[in-house]
Amino acid sequence: MIETKLSFTHRHSAEAGKAPPLLLLHGTGGDENDLLPLGQLVAPGHALLSPRGKVLERGMPRFFRRLAEGVFDEEDLRKRTVELADFIEEARDAYGLEAPVALGFSNGANIAAAMLLTRPRVLAGAALLRPKVPFAEPPRADLHGKPVLLLSGSADPIVPAADARRLASLLQAAGANTQAETLPAGHGLSQTDVNIAASWFRGNFG
Repeated sequence: MIETKLSFTHRHSAEAGKAPPLLLLHGTGGDENDLLPLGQLVAPGHALLSPRGKVLERGMPRFFRRLAEGVFDEEDLRKRTVELADFIEEARDAYGLEAPVALGFSNGANIAAAMLLTRPRVLAGAALLRPKVPFAEPPRADLHGKPVLLLSGSADPIVPAADARRLASLLQAAGANTQAETLPAGHGLSQTDVNIAASWFRGNFG
């Protein structure tokens, strides 16, 4: 069901059990429905919380503005990260949820990475699919023991491999339990992404 009573238009599906919910964060042009099938595939039995980004770029929803391809509006990113983190707290109160594990793709992975660096207590962990470093000068964060998965594509025309490696190193240095893999893929997702993400969720949150 689409919900609009909180600060973001979103979908929420409740599941029995004690597994942490998934926070599904779509890429540019997606919406609150976009990653529901992926969430169900990689973490069956987990509740799903899927907000729609509030920023529009030529009519396509995003979670924050960018100045050009690969160039983020960092002032807007910081503002939108706070806004999204506050929504998560709202949703936890409204639905009785534990801290969620983010599952983000592209733009959604980037705001999840920004949240790890600026509001780390909001998330129990994160699976970042095709992310890049969100800030030119990333803040220090304490991510001690927090599970984080990063999946990058060796042929990704949007996120250079070196940038993905830098983000992995940054999160690991902050104490995250980081698993980073570069796949023979572009920016789009593959079945290998699904398989690795499913294995990671089972190992860390099953």
